Amino acid sequence: MSKIRIRTRSGVWTASLDDSDISNEIWLSLPFSADINMLGSQIYFVMPLESKVKGDTEIFNTGDIAYWPEADALSIFFGPTPLSTDERPVAAFPMKKIGKVAGDCSGMDVSGDRTRITLERYF
Repeated sequence: MSKIRIRTRSGVWTASLDDSDISNEIWLSLPFSADINMLGSQIYFVMPLESKVKGDTEIFNTGDIAYWPEADALSIFFGPTPLSTDERPVAAFPMKKIGKVAGDCSGMDVSGDRTRITLERYF
């Protein structure tokens, strides 16, 4: 497992990425900064990679990190999304779960649309 640090204007979180090829590609590309988009309790941002990973689920848990191959984007789920029927986040398109934010990530809700996010390697 690789560890990352996630920084927004509202806080700093740590997360673990799995040992998949896409996670390794992300970890090796860090540090990385982008402007975020918010959709309900989902942050997503463009992170173009060379991977040919396929999305395989739309159902996630709070704190899950997923790669959205059709949009070349990384998504972080910190609560229900507009498609949720309960407290579990639901994505509009299939994504590949690749990691998890450690601990409480509810503070991400005040990060703000079109603000900056930075991912860094964390040891």
